Amino acid sequence: MKLSIIIPAYNEGKTIGEILKKVEKVQLNGVGKEIIVVDDGSIDATASVISNFQFPISNFKIIRHKRNLGKGAAVQTGIENATGDMILIQDADLEYDPKDIPRLIEPIIKNKSKVVYGTRLRTKPVLFGNKRTPLLAHFFGNKFLSLATTILYGKKITDMETGYKVFHKSALAGIKLKAKSFDFEPEITAKILRKGIEIHEIDIKTNPRGYGEGKKLVALKDGPLAMWTLIKYRFIN
Repeated sequence: MKLSIIIPAYNEGKTIGEILKKVEKVQLNGVGKEIIVVDDGSIDATASVISNFQFPISNFKIIRHKRNLGKGAAVQTGIENATGDMILIQDADLEYDPKDIPRLIEPIIKNKSKVVYGTRLRTKPVLFGNKRTPLLAHFFGNKFLSLATTILYGKKITDMETGYKVFHKSALAGIKLKAKSFDFEPEITAKILRKGIEIHEIDIKTNPRGYGEGKKLVALKDGPLAMWTLIKYRFIN
């Protein structure tokens, strides 16, 4: 089997080099690896860092959008160019640790599932003190959207908005994605569930970043769009 790792990147010049090192070093125990970086019209040093990175593997692709189209569009470009049996989405901001990749793909390798999500939300938030859960608005917003997904589609899911998603290529067959921005997450989830495919969840730990560190998802803007997307695709394709 082969895993295609899609890395959508927009203005991630400060972190893209480090995430590429981490992804390249991950050992997949006999599973082939393909890395596809989609530079979504970055205007910082992202393109330069990617171009100068020395890759010891041959299965490495760089694809550039002439202008910023959005995360959903970047992921779609990656999927269209992927040749692996499995497809994993890896954010470029160091929030998600590539060390989790072997655990995420294991259920697919063992034919236990066609789709795996890494969940951040099966632990309770810390509301006070030095270990307070960062970005609480996002935590509870994601909880709400995951609950809405469970109610609308009748399948329990704890972290619909997670950036760590893995698909067997057969799970994506026949699915036409339209979302260009962060509404990609609810759209792909809705269409997978409408196909009757179970989503297997694996607990992961993350290093959440704030807006000052480049976080692009805005709760007040993207939350209502995600909710509308979930409702819309419950009834239409």
